[in-house]
This record gives sequence, C-alpha cells and structure tokens, in this order.
Amino acid sequence: MTDPHLHSPVYFLLANLSFVDFCLSTVTTPKLITDFLKDNKTISFGGCTNQILCVHFFGGGEMVLLVTMAYDRYVAICKPFHYSSLMDRKKCIWLLLITLIMDVVHAMSQLAMMLDLPFCGPRLVDSFFCDIPLVIKIASMDTHTMGTLINADSGFLATICFIFLLISYTCILFKVGLHSKDGASKAFSTCTFHSTVVVLFFGPCIFIYLWLLSINQVDKFLACLYSNYTSSESSYLYTEK
Repeated sequence: MTDPHLHSPVYFLLANLSFVDFCLSTVTTPKLITDFLKDNKTISFGGCTNQILCVHFFGGGEMVLLVTMAYDRYVAICKPFHYSSLMDRKKCIWLLLITLIMDVVHAMSQLAMMLDLPFCGPRLVDSFFCDIPLVIKIASMDTHTMGTLINADSGFLATICFIFLLISYTCILFKVGLHSKDGASKAFSTCTFHSTVVVLFFGPCIFIYLWLLSINQVDKFLACLYSNYTSSESSYLYTEK
C-alpha cells in the first residue's frame, strides 16, 4: 500500500492471497500447537463449527484467488495490448467481491448441512482440527448420503478450480512457446513455481474429498499439508517469481 510500484493488479491480488494464507494458517495452527502441550485435547462445539466455517471460507477463497491470479497472468502474457482494459483496479475489486460471495455461499452451505445433526454419543474427532467429514461421523444417525453431498461440494469446487488453472497455464506456455524460446523458458520457470503451489494445495483437497477410500493417517497428513504448510508457502513462491 505504501509503495506506488506495487499498485498493479497482480500485486493487489497477491496481497489478498497473502492475507487469506495468513488467515487459513491461523485457523488451525494455534489450537494444534496448544494441544501438543496438553493431555486433555478438547474443543467446544462452537469452536468446532467456527473452525469448519473458517477453513472452508478461507480455503475456498484461496482456490478462487489462485484461479484469478492465473487469469491475470494469462491476460498479461497472451493479451498484453488489452491488459489495461481487462485487468484494471475496478475489475480486480469486482473479482475479489465475487470471490468473497462464492466463499460465503460455499462455507455456509457446508456448515448448514451439519448444524441440526444429533451428537449424543462419543464425541471424539480423530484429527487435529474439525472438518465436516470427520465431525458428521460421530453424529447419532446415518450420515452417508450427507457425507457424499458434502464431499461432492468441496471436491467439485477444488476440481473445477484445478482444471481452470491447468488450462490457463497450458495456454500461457503454448502462446509464449510460439514466439520465443527464451520467453517460453521464463514462462515455464514461472509456471513451474505456480504449479508447485497448485498441486500441493489442490492435490490433498481433491484426494480427501473425492477419493472413495479414506485412509485416516494419510488424510491427517494431507490435511496438515494444505491447511498449514502450503498456505504459508504459496504467497512466497508467487512473490519469488
């Protein structure tokens, strides 16, 4: 905000990505760290629902922002003469508002499915944070259909965003490769870093929510990967390139 050289759309989007990364990491990490120091690892129902809401809100926001940033790079590289008209400050704000609306709808739809479930049995969530597929397992009713709908919702969002990202980067590499080998090499280097973030973030999400077989220890590792490590690294990798 203080540096006038960083007021272009790409840095505006990067600033918002950094903010979302920060928020996503702080949803689960502080509780995880304090639980390491305690024998009795408990969380209130309100705290659990807040974790679910925030994880899906900020996680979905990161997905849509990564797609928006890929679109920004596509326009800058493939349509440079139209960049100022296609990606000005006003359009970036509109894209951010659309992202916010999508996040709210996604997070609230996920949470609304489980609020009325009866929880009257053992209340042990076998993970380091609350996520809907794990929480609904301890409900005192058959939640197979609900679990399928919830997983399809999150998995569909992650898969659609992932496909858009792949298409964007493929178009960039193809466009630049037709004009210069040096440009293609630089674009490939940039896309490699971006793709690293994309695969590390989207891969675990798609596996957890769409994979038919659930392997608990693997799910825990992947959940830790996308909720803590990847969200901390994504803005750094984008800034580096």
